[in-house]
Order: sequence, then C-alpha cells, then structure tokens
Amino acid sequence: MLSLAHRAWRLLPRGTRRAAMTRVAARIAVPPAPPPARSDGAVIAGDIDGKNGIAESGRILARALDARGLLRGTMPLGLPSVVPAFAGTLAPEAAVIAVVNGPVLPVGLARLRPRNMLRGRQVIGVWAWELAKVPGEWAVGARFVHEIWAPSRFAAEAFEAIAPGRVRAVPFPLATELPLSAAGDRASFGLPTDRFIVLSAFNLASSCARKNPFGTIAAFKAAFGASPDALLVLKLTGIAHYQEDLAAIRAAVGDTPNIQVMTETLSEPELRGLIAASDVVLSLHRSEGFGLIPATAALLGVPVVATGYSGNLDFMAPESSALVRYRLVPVRDERGVYAIPGAEWAEPDVEDAATWLMRLFADSTLRAEMGAAGQRRAIQALGREALDAALTANGIG
Repeated sequence: MLSLAHRAWRLLPRGTRRAAMTRVAARIAVPPAPPPARSDGAVIAGDIDGKNGIAESGRILARALDARGLLRGTMPLGLPSVVPAFAGTLAPEAAVIAVVNGPVLPVGLARLRPRNMLRGRQVIGVWAWELAKVPGEWAVGARFVHEIWAPSRFAAEAFEAIAPGRVRAVPFPLATELPLSAAGDRASFGLPTDRFIVLSAFNLASSCARKNPFGTIAAFKAAFGASPDALLVLKLTGIAHYQEDLAAIRAAVGDTPNIQVMTETLSEPELRGLIAASDVVLSLHRSEGFGLIPATAALLGVPVVATGYSGNLDFMAPESSALVRYRLVPVRDERGVYAIPGAEWAEPDVEDAATWLMRLFADSTLRAEMGAAGQRRAIQALGREALDAALTANGIG
C-alpha cells in the first residue's frame, strides 16, 4: 500500500508536490520571534556543499562574511534528500542567513531539533526565483523569515508582492573575490586552440524549459551551420536525474560536428577556467533570478550574449554586452515548477542571437571591447555595497 501511495505521489506534478510538502511542514516548523536589535555575526544555512547555483550562492555569501570577520559558521538546512539533519550548536547571538528557497525553508526548519532553535535570532532568507509572479507556497515560507534578500531587482520586485516591505535586493558580491580563481585551459579540457568557442553552461535541475538549450543550439546552427571554425560547448550538470532532458538535448545536437556536450564534473575553479577559455558565453534563458554563469563570465572579461530580460540586467547593459531581443510569452513548463496562471517569460529571438554570434566571431576587437566593458559593468554592480548596507540595516556586526 505504501509503495502504491508513493508511486501515486510521484505522479503528481513537481510543483503540486512541493506546495503540499511546504504547507504540511509549515504546521510543524516554529516561526521566528521578533528579531533582536543586534546580532553577533551570522551563520550561513543551506546546502553548503551542493553542486548547484543556490549552493554556490551560499558559499559566496559565506566567503563574503568571512572576509568581514562576521562568519559564525555554517549549518545544513533543507530537504532530507539533500542535506543531513543539523546536529551541532549555533554561535550565541548570531543571525541565521538561510540560503534556502521559500518552499523548502519550512521543511528544513521542521527538521531542527529542538524546533525552536532559531527563536530569538534574526532570520534572513536568501531566495532566488525566476518569474515576475511567485507561487503561493513562497508566501508560506515568508512567514519564517524577518527579511528576504533577493539577488536582483527583478526577483526583489516579485517577492515584494508576498512580503511587502520586507524585501531587499542584495546581489551576490562576486566582484569582491577578484581576481576569480580559475583552473585549466583549452588543452586540459580537450578543446581545440584554433576555434571560436561558444560556451553555454547550466544545471538540468534548473529547468530545461527555462534555460532553453534548444534555442542555444538553434542560434549556433543559424550562425555557423557545420563550420569547423566554430564550436559550441554545452556544459551540463545535474544529468543523473534528468536523463530524458539529456537525451532530448543530444537529439537536438544530432550529428552536428561542431557541437560538443560536456557532462564531466568540474570544481568551481575548473568551471571558471572553462568560462575563461571560451570566446563567448551564451545564455538564451527565458528568465533568470540572477544569472551566475553570465555574471562570472562578465567578471572574467568574457563577452556575454544573453536574453535581455530578468535578473541578468542588473549587471548587463546594452553598452557592455550583447542583449538579445525577446518577446514575452505564456510560460510552458512540463515539470510544473513554473506553471502559474498568467505567468510569462521571454522567448529570445534566435536570429538576433545568431547575428550577435556572427559579429563577435568576425570582429576580435569587438570581443575585446565588449569583454572589458562587461567586466567594468559587473564590477560596479556586484561589489560589496549592497551586502554591507543589508548587514547594517539588520544590525549584524
């Protein structure tokens, strides 16, 4: 009977399952009390060791706090299938900065022992969402934080609808880590040294529909056909649980000789090395809460061709990057994560993207100028000022 019930549960759309889980956990989790006026540093909570953008965001914030002498440790917090239960103790009077998205936060809090472990502490949620509309279960999660930090103005405006007056745009302070550590070169990645390399990198768990690799493949083919002078590298992670998506991507690539799919596991410095070894980074996303890969590329001085919509606009501008035209369309998401009535996202113009790729291929001076301008813009946008202001406003010192 349990097996039958489990199978029936798994047949429900992912978004439906997540919403039900959030609401059940919210009945068990303990909401925070009014926050103290001051906190002695902060603990970063979340999937600290994970191989995804949210986990990397947590590590970026941990390093930023550590550089200020404010890091009071880290703790696992999240789904039982992702992180272990927390078995330690927290530094006294430290705030908790939970890099755990809204629907998952109540589940993580319900696993704490004692459940009121965070009572009397400042609790901040660092959340990333990719649409202008936010599902209802995020509002449930908002009951368990004093403030929400969003990595972009786009995401902050979306969260303001569910937590008015408690949202702050705090972009990840990647520029404070310059020069970014990068490992490897074309030879170490098995890539040719004499070809124009376009890189598109993403995690399949982040939604194939949203990341839009098929648009990327179409744009590259429109620009270069089967030309041996150019190479598209599709760097994919999270393939273990998304074999159907991987198969669909491989089918779209077909026997095209100048498109390479990479699924090797890379460390953070190695991924940055792969980005630095590329001539252009391409992101034809339909929507982004932030855009960690384009941001990293910009800081490394690599020209970025990306959809001119959503969170990446905080660090990308028409004068410093190749922003691809788009039109807004209703969201179509087979997984159900983004299936919100009335929700829209971008449909990037494949031909416009192809035109940008051809221009950058033909003009090395344009590549150098765009890379330098993009780097200056990203350094300006992704510094420490917003994080410093957020820490001060919340009495974390």
